[in-house]
Amino acid sequence: MDLVRRAKNIILSPKTEWDIIRNESTEARDVIVRYVLPLAAIAAAAVFIGYWLIGINAVFMRMGGLRWGLYYGLTVLIQDILAVIVAAYVVDALAPSFGSEKDIRRSMQLTGYPYTPVLVGGFLSIIPSISIIGSLFGLYGIYLWYLGLTPMKNTVEDKRTGYLIVSILVLIVVYIVIGWILGMIFMSVFGLNMLPMKGI
Repeated sequence: MDLVRRAKNIILSPKTEWDIIRNESTEARDVIVRYVLPLAAIAAAAVFIGYWLIGINAVFMRMGGLRWGLYYGLTVLIQDILAVIVAAYVVDALAPSFGSEKDIRRSMQLTGYPYTPVLVGGFLSIIPSISIIGSLFGLYGIYLWYLGLTPMKNTVEDKRTGYLIVSILVLIVVYIVIGWILGMIFMSVFGLNMLPMKGI
């Protein structure tokens, strides 16, 4: 799998790329290890550098410095990978309810590849104050997911919208819960809190 080519094509020519993906025999673990992980690692590195060297002023505090960089970098890396994996298993479990095929390999492709705009948008976090723009790239990922439902899960037309909505809601909940858990863990590990403090 050529990561750069896949990322470019899934964003610029998604309908054609989904047809190509449908005919591939990529294993679920390869979607994570060879695609999601490298992109997530680059995004996490951008977040780390951004919060370490630049930081951001929140309402009552300054979030910047090495510890904040490590906190956000590790959180983003683990959160992105776990969100794709957990969402894939949930999407696969929901498949029969929407007249779709259960196939964890296809479900991993369906959750992993449309996540590309979010991961690419994460690069903007190297300047924390504009990171929200990168997050908005995820809206395009919803469209990519919609296009992928039929080739990946053989979802019929009248079930696609419902399946998409439920899947996206699941992904949002999964992402928030994972982020909250990781936040609690890493806040403690790096000795951070939300009280006013100077980054180090």
